[in-house]
Amino acid sequence: MRAEDLRRVSEALGSPVTSVSTLAGGFSHETCLLELPDGQVVVRLGGPDPAIEAAVMAVARDQVPVPEVLHVLPGAMILEYVPGIPLSEAFTEPAMKELGHQVGEVVAQIATVTFDRPGFFSDANLSIPPESAWSEQLPAMAATCMAAAGHRLDPATREAWLSLCTAHAPALSEIDAQSHLVHADINPKNILVTRPGGTWQVAAILDWEFSYSGSPYGDAANMTRFAADYPEDFVNAFREAFGSHHPDGWEYLGWVLDMFALSDLVTRPPGHQIADQAATRIRTLTTQAPPHP
Repeated sequence: MRAEDLRRVSEALGSPVTSVSTLAGGFSHETCLLELPDGQVVVRLGGPDPAIEAAVMAVARDQVPVPEVLHVLPGAMILEYVPGIPLSEAFTEPAMKELGHQVGEVVAQIATVTFDRPGFFSDANLSIPPESAWSEQLPAMAATCMAAAGHRLDPATREAWLSLCTAHAPALSEIDAQSHLVHADINPKNILVTRPGGTWQVAAILDWEFSYSGSPYGDAANMTRFAADYPEDFVNAFREAFGSHHPDGWEYLGWVLDMFALSDLVTRPPGHQIADQAATRIRTLTTQAPPHP
């Protein structure tokens, strides 16, 4: 954290900062824990637009556990500190079925926030400009990404992936009009959990910078993208809890929606761990039968 950023934060808080430590964060921002004379706060530096993210968090906070935004500064947010551990660190603990159920319920609850139309938020008022439907966007988006992914995928795989995206894109017409809040980066590092009294609870959903209005199936697909790396009991309970709120077919449509994220991820620079995992998944998906619609 730069001295200038520390000064801005201290001025906004009206308090001196006694110590700074770096927390695990996303690839597009820096996250720090600040000690104050009377407590702790978290500072997020970077990200696409903190003002939009803060507005999303404000509407989400009525439905799911989200840290309170204390201040929004140019290029930064100051958040309340929420105790807990990342979900990824809880996978070695007992009661994975209980934990999976709790996470599935909270992820489903995000979608209870709705908007007038699907699309991406353009300002802190959460305005959504009209856009083409997801079913129309996927083939072109996949083509653009595959043209930029030559450093990670061979030509045959890129061609096969583009063909797969094009073949399944029409299925998204079934959910093109859905306009629910989508977190768009639901994964174990962005979920804080606690276990007070021996019962698992979701303490906070973090990092809303990529949120948009669309289908909640995308969040479920994001959460289960690398399900092979998680405890089986957790994954099964998550799917059951999330699926109890949605009709049959949500897993297939989520699988198609996740093609957007996978296509984008593999364009990241070399050395990006999640991008490398996404490339492995793309190779797998191009050589196996897709799930049933």
